[in-house]
Amino acid sequence: MQSAVKVLIAEDEPNALAGLAELISGWGYHTETARDGQEAWEKAVKWDPAIVVTDLKMPRMDGMGLLAKLAEGGEGLSSNMAVVVLTAMGSIQLAVEAMKIGAYDFLQKPVDATRLKTILANAARQRETAIQLEVARRRLRETGVLGSLVGSSKQMKEIFGLIEQIAPSNVPVLITGESGTGKELVARTLHDLSPRKGRPFVAVNCAAIPETLIESEIFGHEKGAFTGAMERRAGCFELASGGTLLLDEIGEMPSGTQAKLLRVLEERKFRRLGARNEQDADVRVLAATNRDPKNAVAEGHLRADLYYRLNVFNINMPPLREHLDDLPPMVEAMVLEMNQKHGRKVSGVAASMLDRLMAYTWPGNARELRNTIERAVILCPDGTPLDAGHLPQGFGREQAVGTAALDGNSITVPVGVTVDEAERLLILRTLEATGQNKTRAAEILGVSLKTLHNKLKGYSRNQKEH
Repeated sequence: MQSAVKVLIAEDEPNALAGLAELISGWGYHTETARDGQEAWEKAVKWDPAIVVTDLKMPRMDGMGLLAKLAEGGEGLSSNMAVVVLTAMGSIQLAVEAMKIGAYDFLQKPVDATRLKTILANAARQRETAIQLEVARRRLRETGVLGSLVGSSKQMKEIFGLIEQIAPSNVPVLITGESGTGKELVARTLHDLSPRKGRPFVAVNCAAIPETLIESEIFGHEKGAFTGAMERRAGCFELASGGTLLLDEIGEMPSGTQAKLLRVLEERKFRRLGARNEQDADVRVLAATNRDPKNAVAEGHLRADLYYRLNVFNINMPPLREHLDDLPPMVEAMVLEMNQKHGRKVSGVAASMLDRLMAYTWPGNARELRNTIERAVILCPDGTPLDAGHLPQGFGREQAVGTAALDGNSITVPVGVTVDEAERLLILRTLEATGQNKTRAAEILGVSLKTLHNKLKGYSRNQKEH
């Protein structure tokens, strides 16, 4: 990738110029040289480099003058050009002034090759990110799509704007919202629009991992660290090195593990279970929860100090029922996706089906919509549109706004039944209605999968005792 990155070097001292050109081209960059600021400006206009490395003291036009003209842009110059200034000892104040008017970074002479290589690599990645963001903004303006997210409602536009702002940074983000609202899609979009795009994206569901294994899953372990640890294993922080780690259902993480995670976020280091030495944590951490985070803190599920550390930015995904205007373009995008996934040629969506979809309140949110569209695409003959006949039998029947529809199923709880017993009946009836699909049942009930598993274990234990 570096072979396509163009670097223009401006330096009036011939030996220094030749040395820099040889060094930078040796790292795989395409280089061009200029002997003063005026020549550099003329070549920049014709060549449009990604990065300009310039000395500050030069004849005809000095580095500050060149920087000022480049900052103005125009004349076919890229708006994402990065300028690195070289300064002699004692000229730090001048370099600081250069940063104020748009320089990407500065480096003292004699040039530290390792530091220069790092600066160039970072500048190239930042430029690539800026280009990706511009492409994403153009696609958003034209189609209402940002990454894998679709929508043009006021709520979604606000979310897209926030994602664009914070994606290039390295700050933690807490993503909240009901199950199925697209929290992982937000995390993936943040990753895809960041300088970490080419590195791993790792998502781990804290609710799906047994308490005894969660630390090992996240931090890794050495051979013999605990009973059953037969070999060394890398954890999520190592697997996501250089990339992004999403900790889903963060409120289900044990308190002790939350404390260790907080230390990693603050010190940028972690240690495998059973290891002596720490490792650097070059990972951007994103977290998600379907709970109200403030309630989770108040109830003791989420440590307050970890919440404040993660909640630098909060993206709250609205339930689908609150932005149904986005449903038609979401369905259109999902039909295209499912056609490609299953090799189908469904031609669109009939008005009759769209009316049915718009009249439903979607307790499972966008995930439920995706599953519904996927099923319909598989059933629909090629070359024809989806219609209401491709919906599940009983779809949306007897559904009241804000309640969980169970395809016409219901329970009756007589007066005198305890709250615990009513909860047990509701859970078991919901599981029956979903064909024992625990993930779907947890979504309808508004609890995490881990909570549902714990409830079922408790019922099983009580049965054995009696």
